[in-house]
Amino acid sequence: MKFILGRKLNMSQIYDASGAAIPVTLVSAQGNVVTDVRTKERDGYEAIQVGEGSRNASRINKPLKGHLKDLGNFAALSEFRTEGTQQAGSTLKVGDKIELSQFKAGDAIVVSAISKGKGFQGVVKRHGFHGGPRTHGQKHSEREPGSIGGGLRTHVPVGMRMAGRMGSDRITVKGLKVAHIDQEENILYVSGAIPGRRGTLVEVVSA
Repeated sequence: MKFILGRKLNMSQIYDASGAAIPVTLVSAQGNVVTDVRTKERDGYEAIQVGEGSRNASRINKPLKGHLKDLGNFAALSEFRTEGTQQAGSTLKVGDKIELSQFKAGDAIVVSAISKGKGFQGVVKRHGFHGGPRTHGQKHSEREPGSIGGGLRTHVPVGMRMAGRMGSDRITVKGLKVAHIDQEENILYVSGAIPGRRGTLVEVVSA
C-alpha cells in the first residue's frame, strides 16, 4: 500500500508516445512526515497518521503541539488505514518522510478530497430537475421543484430531493492512474479530474 498527501494545483494536459493529449490534474506532494503510528493494541485499529505542509506556529493549539513535538508545524493531518494490507504499521515510524518516488507512471490510484462548495442551490442545479414548462400559465415557476407528494402524506420523507446546501462533501474517485511524476518539483500528474478547488488537500492511495 502506497499513500501520500498533496495539494491540488490545476489541470493541464500532456502527450503520450503516440501524440494523444491526456488531461491531467497536477498535485503538489511535499513535506509529508509520519506523525503517529496507530496500533491495534493501543488504539484499536492500525493506521499511519501523516502531516502535510506548514503553517504559523501561533495557529496550532497546545495539545496539538504536544502531539507533534518537534516534527513540524503541519497545515493538515490525515490518517491512512493499514489494516489488511501488506504494509504493516511497524514498517514506518514517527518522523519518517513519505516520498513521491514510491509512485511510478501507470500506477492505479484512488483519490479523495473535499469538493467545491456551491452554497444553497435549487433542485435544477443540485439534482438535475427539468423544471416546469414555459407555457400553459407558467410565469416565474420554470425552476421550481413542483409537488413533493400527494394529499395523504403528512410529512416529508427522509431523502426527498429538495433545495439545500450543495458541495463541500468528501468525494472519492476510483479508476485513476498516475500519468507522470515530476521528481524535481514533487508534482504528481493524475489522469483525469479530481474533486476540489485549487489548494484543496488531496489524499492519494494506491488502488
